[in-house]
Amino acid sequence: MRYHICLSRSVDLSKFHRDAQLDQCPRHTMWDLSQELDATVHHPDAKAVTWIDRRLAKLTSEPEHWALARSLINKLTANDLVFCTGEDVGFPLAILAGFKANRPKLVVYILEPKRLRVRALLKLFRLAQSVDLFLTNTQLKADYLRQYLQLPQEKVHVVREQTDVRFFCPGPVTLEKQRPLIASAGLEQRDYKTLAEATRDLDVDVNICAVSPNASAKTRVAFPEVMPSNMTAHPQEWRQFRQLYRNSDMVVISLLYNTYSAGLTTLMEALACRRPVIITRTPGLTERLIDLGVVTGVAPGDATAMKQAILNFINNPELAEAQAQRGYELILQEHTSEAYVQDLVCQFKQLAEHRACFHSDGNTLNEPLKAAPLPTSTASLNPLNPS
Repeated sequence: MRYHICLSRSVDLSKFHRDAQLDQCPRHTMWDLSQELDATVHHPDAKAVTWIDRRLAKLTSEPEHWALARSLINKLTANDLVFCTGEDVGFPLAILAGFKANRPKLVVYILEPKRLRVRALLKLFRLAQSVDLFLTNTQLKADYLRQYLQLPQEKVHVVREQTDVRFFCPGPVTLEKQRPLIASAGLEQRDYKTLAEATRDLDVDVNICAVSPNASAKTRVAFPEVMPSNMTAHPQEWRQFRQLYRNSDMVVISLLYNTYSAGLTTLMEALACRRPVIITRTPGLTERLIDLGVVTGVAPGDATAMKQAILNFINNPELAEAQAQRGYELILQEHTSEAYVQDLVCQFKQLAEHRACFHSDGNTLNEPLKAAPLPTSTASLNPLNPS
């Protein structure tokens, strides 16, 4: 079996690996996965885009994702297994695979299965027939996918959240603080307006690493109209960012209400650095960790409750330390990048060994699937062999 990894955006994994070896940044799990599987990594390339990709992108994804899917589909056979790191790159390949007889095994990670466009595409193109394994990051999302697509248990897998505990780990404080320091990070679904309101009158400093690898013009983030004098927000390089966690007395992850598990990357990093965490309660893993007492939760938009949680940690340092230790132990037990990679390797190899299973409609995996036709606006296009 030949393994492939299709990335949603172009990333220089080799440079990530070199820098990680020098402790310049965390390791990239897709580099580690590619080494474990001897997989070929494919990147979207804007230079490969043609007019047909721009037309197909009206359905979903970006033109470069369609260009990547078209460049791969005719090279892939039943002896290939392809892991797509997001629906943006996975759906174009799955749609094209529906028109192919000797199709590859497809694994697609879905972050937001309840989004209208995601749900529509899943049904319109019967993607449950061309995707062999769906991955997502919470049990709630997995249950929804199984119910919505009527999938058996084994076709949806919940992947663990992870962080690189070699990079994000406890370390010495390097800052001479005059008062408690609160750290925060990220842009996706962040509610810094509530954090500002909660801390405006407190004798604390708030330092925000305002950067997100997935941020775009559509990113939802709420900043206060006027930044309080005790709050700063700016990007930081990796080691400076790690030291922010280590220097902080606590990490506060203030979120807008969302159902796709925003804030989990920051949560994993903070716990790995053995910092106590206050986070907005949202469905999924965050809610479970709050209920377990691993982190402290507050309701969305509740600045008063957030302020009280912050004061509780400041006034009870032994409580903050005990919670930080519980979180740190949980990370080491369940959420390391090594465990994440091995979980994926196990899932992919198990899938690769079961070529004789059947789809629910009776088609074997190597038969052409009865895919729905393309919508009228693109019915004249041949996505596999454009002129």
